[in-house]
Amino acid sequence: MKPAAASRLGRWGVIALPYLWLTIFFLVPFLIVLKISFSNVQLSMPPVEPVLTWGQDHVMQLRLHFSNFAFVFGDRLYIEAFLDSLLIAAVSTVIALLIGYPMAYGIARAPGAWRNVLFLLVVLPFFTSFLLRVYAWMGLLGRAGPVNGLLLKLGLIHEPLQLLQTEFAVYLGMVYSYLPFMVLPLYSAIEKLDLTLLEAAADLGCRPTKAFFTVTLPLTREGIFAGCLLVFIPAVGEYVIPALLGGPDTLMIGRVVWDEFFGNRDWPVASALAIVLLVLLSGFVLLLQYVQSREREA
Repeated sequence: MKPAAASRLGRWGVIALPYLWLTIFFLVPFLIVLKISFSNVQLSMPPVEPVLTWGQDHVMQLRLHFSNFAFVFGDRLYIEAFLDSLLIAAVSTVIALLIGYPMAYGIARAPGAWRNVLFLLVVLPFFTSFLLRVYAWMGLLGRAGPVNGLLLKLGLIHEPLQLLQTEFAVYLGMVYSYLPFMVLPLYSAIEKLDLTLLEAAADLGCRPTKAFFTVTLPLTREGIFAGCLLVFIPAVGEYVIPALLGGPDTLMIGRVVWDEFFGNRDWPVASALAIVLLVLLSGFVLLLQYVQSREREA
């Protein structure tokens, strides 16, 4: 084989590998879920009617049922679950940004000897299981847990507080679990910031606070967008945190999908919910990318 042909084949192989990965682990499962969303429930295993069937004249027939999507958009429970999920994810993202930006800024401006240690502390929770970390919060926030015990000893409360099965516990679990996803892109963006720009602003009489909002914050906007996406997208479909830390009133779409799949065994409705959630999040990502591209052009 000629060197040019071998080089071209190697490039195509490198390009084809990630597309093959996405096809196997994203496109194929997506098509399966999409097919189930257009089916109906039946007593079988799996509990869905086939979409493609053979007729008596040996002609393949395609039967698509849109009633599942109509049921999703017509039921108030699912609409409220979507809205609650978006609200909880948005608030958790804002809190994570307010906490994560100072953390990332402090790590990026720390001395070289301390920077690696602080960075390790941020990613240290990833060394343990996500489920175990959520279970740990159940023990900490319980009525007989350390948090209530400390508040009782300090005399701030006279009886244990109901911290578990509340929205406070859900927000706490969300921010704690996804805070590293906010810190990492922010740290990368702040570390690449040219410090001579801040020196020039100071020479021109710009105060540190004004320099932060006029120089540092705009130049790290890419990291802010990336961090918000990495937190918001998984938070919308979160199931474990609201199921373990939230109460019956905390109804998020991930929990609803789980209940429809494994509780009600209504796979078509659950698949329709998953498709709607995917389309909603994809539209949100495309909107942010459009806003970013317009800002770059401006």
